[in-house]
Amino acid sequence: MQQETYSVILQSALAQGANKAETTTGLAKLFKTTPEQAAALLSGTARVIKRGLSRDKAEQLSQKIQSLGAMCNIEAETTPGSMTEPANPPPSPVQGKPMTATNDGNTQSRYSIEQFVNQTAERDRGQGTFELEDARLLEINLETEIWIKTGSMVSYRGDITFTRENVLEKGIGKFLKKAVSGEGARLTRAEGLGALYLADQGKKITILELKDEALYVNGNDILALEMTIDWDINIMKKVTAMMAGGLFNVRLEGEGMIAITSHYDPMTLRVTPGNPVITDPNATIAWSGSLQPDLRTDVSFKTFLGRGSGESIQMKFEGEGFVVIQPYEEIYFQG
Repeated sequence: MQQETYSVILQSALAQGANKAETTTGLAKLFKTTPEQAAALLSGTARVIKRGLSRDKAEQLSQKIQSLGAMCNIEAETTPGSMTEPANPPPSPVQGKPMTATNDGNTQSRYSIEQFVNQTAERDRGQGTFELEDARLLEINLETEIWIKTGSMVSYRGDITFTRENVLEKGIGKFLKKAVSGEGARLTRAEGLGALYLADQGKKITILELKDEALYVNGNDILALEMTIDWDINIMKKVTAMMAGGLFNVRLEGEGMIAITSHYDPMTLRVTPGNPVITDPNATIAWSGSLQPDLRTDVSFKTFLGRGSGESIQMKFEGEGFVVIQPYEEIYFQG
């Protein structure tokens, strides 16, 4: 049985005693738009501002709008399969000029600027602080402060300031680790109120919520994390003869949201006792906090003859947990 969906309809009239300027400002912040566009929502006739919501989501949005002094109502949408054809269907589009229907029933060119703007416009999906605009673009609805990967900001709206991480903020120990490792997790503190948009070279973004859990992440694959998450650089020193200082990853622990990135779709491999998983470090994104991988080498007579695996340095995971890999070798180092 298909779940019934609802639309939220904004009325042009204000609630009794509401201040139009304050309501307009509030709507602009709620819908992340300009005051001029918010004012336009309150002029003319009633309009649908959100479709396809569950009953709870529709009521929540309606309450937010009404708290700003605007009037709105929710309506059940017609379920698929019960729609009837219009008595007078619109004429066929002119050949060579593809047309598409708009929300108000009119038609316009499929390739018009207006159609492009409508299709690519940002949308409030009501997902909270971390919200995926698409698979490769993260929106952060910032209210206080958050850590983001340095250089990942592509746009923002509102009053937000950016401060690069103070190397001594987490103590001299972490500073020395960063100085030795050159770890890719260069973080910037974003503070203020507004909408912040992040991306990292078109990589796919995954949002995770830690609930008093720990996760190791390749430093280059960290995109954002809430301030409630504690982080520390983890140094693996097993094959120091081949790599100065070992391998460097970041341990994230606590309660809060994080966003990590990968080239293409990630895949998770379960690790169970007696069934270890071996990976290429350049394709390894993250692993559960319960695992401590060993570095191993594949240097043998077969390797020199060209009959080995081709990967001279590998990570071996044993125990109970999981490992996340990507179908891409991102070169951080070469064995």
